[in-house]
Amino acid sequence: MSPSLPISSTVTKVFDTGKHSTVLLNVQTTTCCNNSSDSDLHPPKPLLIASPLDHPSDFPVLLFLHGYLLSNSFYSHLILHIASHGFIVIAPQLYTVAGPDSTNEVKSAAAIIDWLSTGLGSVLPTDVNPDLTKIAISGHSRGGKTAFALALGLITVPSLKISALLGIDPVDGMDKGKQTVPPVLTYVPRSFDLEMPVLVLGSGLGEIKRNSVFPACAPKGVNHENFYDECKPPACYLVIRDYGHLDMLDDETKGVRGKATYCLCKNGESREPMRKCVAGVMVAFLKAYLRDDWGDLIAVKDGRRDAPVEFQKIDFYW
Repeated sequence: MSPSLPISSTVTKVFDTGKHSTVLLNVQTTTCCNNSSDSDLHPPKPLLIASPLDHPSDFPVLLFLHGYLLSNSFYSHLILHIASHGFIVIAPQLYTVAGPDSTNEVKSAAAIIDWLSTGLGSVLPTDVNPDLTKIAISGHSRGGKTAFALALGLITVPSLKISALLGIDPVDGMDKGKQTVPPVLTYVPRSFDLEMPVLVLGSGLGEIKRNSVFPACAPKGVNHENFYDECKPPACYLVIRDYGHLDMLDDETKGVRGKATYCLCKNGESREPMRKCVAGVMVAFLKAYLRDDWGDLIAVKDGRRDAPVEFQKIDFYW
């Protein structure tokens, strides 16, 4: 459901850094197998958490799942931007090496959500409290597919309710008929049985090959367009023109994998505009559906919010 007019909404600059100071926390999982009383405080996977810092309050929680063979640290600027607008963002490192089966990633994401009620509060700054009645799940690329699989209950169902789903250039394999396990897309329009609002963000260059050696990073047939086609209302769909599948990452991504992010996909001229746009749209969506503050999302829909990039498509299925 969405309102016809944002009468009571407070409009902010979602594409700019928000009012909250932020901190980036590294939380490691335990490696020991004992029955100590604090074992429940350790998350099942290493976490990078972007948290508001200077305004004591209860904040909604966003779980953000990284893309295929990427590091959660590559998204640090993106998740800090979201946190600065009053959200706790949790980015786990789901794996180091992965094959074509993402079943364990879905199970790990569910386990992290299960951990929130026992462990999250113990690792956050003083006076920053998670509002576990308002949990959203999101993911980029293969992480987007994983987020959809979890929200659909394909493998397992977490103990806490998911209130919103955000797919950031989600990808369900190499091509139609070559989906990774578990396959998410059914190719039946509006078939996703989701009891939550959905945002799908796509990249205009994601389906274009960088060269003849590597495949497209977000191939047609298994990309954002297909995910949105299967969403029921309420669903928001935006495609960002002239930017690629990895252009929301940090400018500096270290290591061999970090260097590869500049070589494998068709990219835009720079990452900062795409990153700010993705973060800003995510903030507008989360404010609307987790805080009932609709001004920014409706402004984005109507073109009344100055985005740092040009949109190729905007379609809201309300």
